[in-house]
Amino acid sequence: SVPFLVRLFPVMLTKFVFLNLLAFPFFADLRRPELLLNNTMSLYLTTEPGVTVGIWHTVPGSRGAEALGKDQRWYEEALADAHPVIIYLHGNGGTR
Repeated sequence: SVPFLVRLFPVMLTKFVFLNLLAFPFFADLRRPELLLNNTMSLYLTTEPGVTVGIWHTVPGSRGAEALGKDQRWYEEALADAHPVIIYLHGNGGTR
């Protein structure tokens, strides 16, 4: 009966394979990473019309003291400085 259900409801397969219904850590607001991770800000990039990608910008520990108490503008400006940027693509689970 499982193949029949998958054929009938293909969305169920993606939910079970990727488990994007589960958010870990539980009961954490992942839109506010500064509550979970030091020196981290949630930003959003528009890659093309109608497509917005959510990102976390985490500065290295060596700039942690400088980042304390800074707002979103400081993090955006930090992306444009001479320091390298490492992009980590976590996959397609739908959560950060």
